[in-house]
Amino acid sequence: MKAVTWHGNHDVRVDNVPDPTIEHPTDAIIRVTSSGICGSDLHLYEVLGPFLDAGDILGHEPMGVVEAVGAEVTNLKPGDRVVIPFNISCGHCHMCGNDLQSQCETTQVHEYGTGAAFLGYTKLYGQVAGGQAEYLRVPHADYGAMKVPDGPADDRFLYLSDVLPTAWQGVEYADVPEGGTIAILGLGPIGEMAARVAQHRGAGQVIGIDLVPDRLARAAAHGVTALNLEEIDDLPEAVRGLTDGRGPIAVLDAVGMEAHGAPIGRFAHLMAGMLPDAIAQKVMETAGIDRLTALHMAMELVQRGGTVSISGVYGGAASPMPLLQMFDKQLTIRMGQANVRRWTDTLMPLLTGDDDPLGVDDFATHHVPLADAPQAYETFQKKQDGAFKVILKP
Repeated sequence: MKAVTWHGNHDVRVDNVPDPTIEHPTDAIIRVTSSGICGSDLHLYEVLGPFLDAGDILGHEPMGVVEAVGAEVTNLKPGDRVVIPFNISCGHCHMCGNDLQSQCETTQVHEYGTGAAFLGYTKLYGQVAGGQAEYLRVPHADYGAMKVPDGPADDRFLYLSDVLPTAWQGVEYADVPEGGTIAILGLGPIGEMAARVAQHRGAGQVIGIDLVPDRLARAAAHGVTALNLEEIDDLPEAVRGLTDGRGPIAVLDAVGMEAHGAPIGRFAHLMAGMLPDAIAQKVMETAGIDRLTALHMAMELVQRGGTVSISGVYGGAASPMPLLQMFDKQLTIRMGQANVRRWTDTLMPLLTGDDDPLGVDDFATHHVPLADAPQAYETFQKKQDGAFKVILKP
């Protein structure tokens, strides 16, 4: 089959690789019909190469049609249409039983001390073959794979794999009261969807902060107060001016480790990428290598007693934090990989009706053949051609 594979920084290719097979009785094989390129895939493209091997198959936002199932998969059959969560969870361990599927004890990656394995995302998370391919082996399909109705186009359900549950959890963790104000740093796919979720859930004001004009315009079109970083000299003062001088009750950081305007973090990224893999892994496991501009700004923007919710991915084990400010302002901090299956039953009714309250049908800007993945990665990374969300079609 053909699959998108990693070969180095800024070097992804479409290779011929062996077809996947059933390896465990809880596996399924699906024929992939759509697979998204996620913003966190760009961390592999830019930063996390030390934890990848040439030929690793990328992608963690797939859906498709079941081709075969293992002996213990009794809830699926060939021909079923399914969406696959990015994290791999068993459904029966202590963590899954407490709706912390991203910490699944069955698939935790003990070698690196990390949580549940997930598709297409480095040795840190199990080095499991991903879904930017013609076919995918789905581990623990008996619990993870979600059946969806036939009929609507893939885009109606594809975002259940990552974007929707990540955005929903980010807003849930932000704990915005009815009529309250939330500021969202970063209006990429997660930040934009979080803005829609916050509005759907009753936020009184959503402030969206970015520096890409297309993204700001997209958010403003559905009622977000959109602020362009490049046009504001003092962002905290501007945000306080919109919130009775206090700041928003919650701030959601949807940017993560690759924030713009953080030269020290960029230097650390570049240096880590130039080191031999074994050394670079150790540096990233023990040093502060993140660009923390967005996270530190979140701490500054949020009102005293408020909540900072972190959905953006960070990668350094010793990144410095403004603990004095966090303590003095009595902040609540919540974060983590989305517990996808925790939220899917809540989200499914928003997708199966005739309406489209979260605007998923036209969320993607680009649908491209799998063969064009290398160019699609570059276009998305450089924010060219209005690329906002890219879907690969095998």
